[in-house]
This record gives sequence, structure tokens and C-alpha cells, in this order.
Amino acid sequence: RLTNDVGEVENTISSSFSVFFKEPITLIIYFIALLLLSVKLTIFTLLIIPISGFVISFFIKKLKKDSKEVSNYYGYLMSIIDDSLTGIKISKAFNAENYILNKFIDTNNHFTKITRKLVLRREMASPFSEFTGVLVASFILLYGGSLVLKNESELDASQFVAYIILFSQILRPAKALSSAITGMQRGLASGDRILELLDASVEVTDKIGATQASSFSKSIIFKDVHFSYTKKKIINGLSLEFEYGKMYALVGPSGGGKSTISELLPRFYDPQGGEILFDGKPYEDYTASSLRANMGIVSQESILFNDSIYNNILFGRSQFTKNDVENAAKIANAHEFILKAENGYDTHIGDRGVKLSGGQKQRISIARAVLANPAILILDEATSALDTESEKVVQEALDNLMKNRTSIVVAHRLSTIRNADVIFVIKDGILLDKGTHDELMKNKNGLYYSLATMQENNSNLKES
Repeated sequence: RLTNDVGEVENTISSSFSVFFKEPITLIIYFIALLLLSVKLTIFTLLIIPISGFVISFFIKKLKKDSKEVSNYYGYLMSIIDDSLTGIKISKAFNAENYILNKFIDTNNHFTKITRKLVLRREMASPFSEFTGVLVASFILLYGGSLVLKNESELDASQFVAYIILFSQILRPAKALSSAITGMQRGLASGDRILELLDASVEVTDKIGATQASSFSKSIIFKDVHFSYTKKKIINGLSLEFEYGKMYALVGPSGGGKSTISELLPRFYDPQGGEILFDGKPYEDYTASSLRANMGIVSQESILFNDSIYNNILFGRSQFTKNDVENAAKIANAHEFILKAENGYDTHIGDRGVKLSGGQKQRISIARAVLANPAILILDEATSALDTESEKVVQEALDNLMKNRTSIVVAHRLSTIRNADVIFVIKDGILLDKGTHDELMKNKNGLYYSLATMQENNSNLKES
């Protein structure tokens, strides 16, 4: 949509712009000349022309529908190519190359079929408009000629011939307009697809009069919060409190709402019920950007950009110096491996950081989060995708990072959050229990005890 469809709109405008200014004026001048020659014959002409216009409009509607289908399938084709290239290891690992290839061939064949249909209709439009033009001229010749022969027309034979010659000149601008309107259909279909993106509503907006959240010094409170992505409730009447300077952990089964809580905190979404208070005030009273300025986020997936290591850590925040970037990298245990890279901090890491290992990517993500020295740190499964050695290094970086700040950790590996000040046990969007690790382990019937015991047994099994 951002490339192919924009190009289609550009081509449509450049090819049709002059036609829609020049040809209508030419047509008006010719029709005035025809009216001056014969009002009666020109009115007859104007009655016949809409019939051919109706038939051409049928072609045009079909063309627009076909153009939209072609654009949709082109986008789908590109997504298959993108998936097959980015997921090439999985395709090979599961011997699925033929499946991917057949999927591409089927989509490409259908794309070819509908493109041919579009081109056929588009190419048929021009000869059809010429045919209808000649047909209209024939009707005028028959009708006007009979009037002249019967002496019922205000035109004599020579004037009628002049009228026919003049009318034949109308066919050229009419054909140009018809071709331009036909050619526009692909551009209009592409324009509709672009506007769908541009007109998409922003779910989280700053309300009028929203103020800047300058700093965080007290607490974030979830008060009877409800939230769902679809009809199924993810968060169901949840009440939590995160006090300044403490470490909090969110644990529980997958799909329980832990990651959703971490996405509600920086206002990626707004709750559908209840409220979230930031230092005692509803967080909708603050601008989303100022709330996020107080937060550093490290997610499970390290999202990096095809740029240098330095620019990935700095990430557009020009107020920080090279010293600040290096200090952030040191806290994230990334400074040493960066210096060993080909061009140090100026090393390009490739698309999605493909030139780095999982642990290296995660440490750069941590350095990016720590650079602004945020008051609140949100860690969403930050070490779950790493091997044991990388996890140890990254965990050390996280421990450095969590000092003297409010930390909210979403964790499956309970060994990483034993030192948390408060652990919230969440299941199906409901708070089941809370307390320190030692307090929760005393409840032998509790979910936390069950999860901790299960992980401990699995760990002992691996060691043995």
C-alpha cells in the first residue's frame, strides 16, 4: 500500500491531469458550435450519448472492483515472499519448502488470472468507446440525413456534411476522456486502500487539556480495571498497586493477562472499565508521550533496526551524548562485545539485528531502555528466549538496571524474581495472591507454590 498503491495513484494523476482540464473545454466548444448549426439535431445527439455512457460506466465499475482485487492479491503475494525469506530456517527445518513454493505458485496464478481479466477489460474499453462513437455518428447520419432529404431540417446538404464532420471531431476528446476514466480505476482502487490506512482511528489519544507527567514519585494504581481485545475478557476487575522504588513481579499461567498489564502501563491501550492512577491522578489526565518518557521497556522479542549499534541505543534521542550511550551499554553488559565488533559502536547490525546473537540483541535493548534513566522499568519476559549463559549475563544487566527504580517484571522463570518486593499471582485476569517469594511458598495449595515446585523439579531433572 505504501509503495505500489502510491505509485498507482501517482501514475493516474500524471496521466489524467491534463486530459481532465483540456478535453472537457474542447467538448464544450464543439457542442456550442453544433448547437449553433442545429439545435434539433444536437438535442437528438445528447439523448443518444447517455446510452453509450451507461454501458461504459458498467465497464468502469467492473474495472474498479477488479483493480481492488489485484491490489489486495499483490499485497498478499508480497507478504508470502516476505514470510518465506524471513522464515527460511523454519521452512528448511520442517522440510516445508514445497509447501511455501506451492502456496506462492497458487497465489501467483490467481494474481495472474485476475490481472489478465483487468487488462482485458481495460483494453476492451477503448475500442468499445470508439465503436459506440461510430454507432452514435451512424444514428445521426440516418436521422439527420432523413430530415435533410425530407426538407424538415434547418440544414441544407452542405451544412449537414459540415455538422457530421464537426461531430466526428467530438469523438477524439470523448475517447480521450473515456480512456482516462478507465485508466483512473486502478488509481482510485489504490487510493481507497491508502485512505483505509490514513483514516484508521487512533485508539489512544490525549484528551483536551492533558498535562505533562514530569516525574514519577508515588505509585501507579490499577483500580478495578477491565480490558479485552475482543469479546473475551483478558483483565477482569483487577486491582494492583506499584509503589515507587520497589520491584514487582507478575507471574501466572500463559494467557492470564500479565503482558496486557505491561501494555496498559505505558498506555498502548486504555482500559474499558475501572481506572489507572499515576501518582494519584487518572493517567488519561497526562499526555501519553510524557507517561512513556518515565518508562523504559524491554520486551521478550528484541526489536532492533537496520542501523548501527550506536543509533539503536540512542534511537533518535539527540539530547544524549556518546558518553551517555557508552555508560548505558556498560550497565547493560554490552560495552565489551560492542568494542569487539567490526566497527565498534558504528557496526551495522542488519535487518532486525540479524548479525547479533539473541543475548547481544537483548543487551542492546536493555541499553536503549536504560539510556534515559527511566523511573519505571517494565520487563516483559526479557530473558525467556535466551540460553543459560546469555540469560546469566542479561540477568546481571537487568539487576544493574533495576537498582533505585520501580521495576515491573513479567516472568515465567520464577528463579529470576525471588528477590522481588511483591509478587502478584495472576490467572485469567484476576489477582489470586500476592506477597514475597517466601510468603507465597508457605501456601502449599497456592498456584505460586505449584509453579515454583514444578520449575524446580524440571531444573533438577535437567541437571541430573
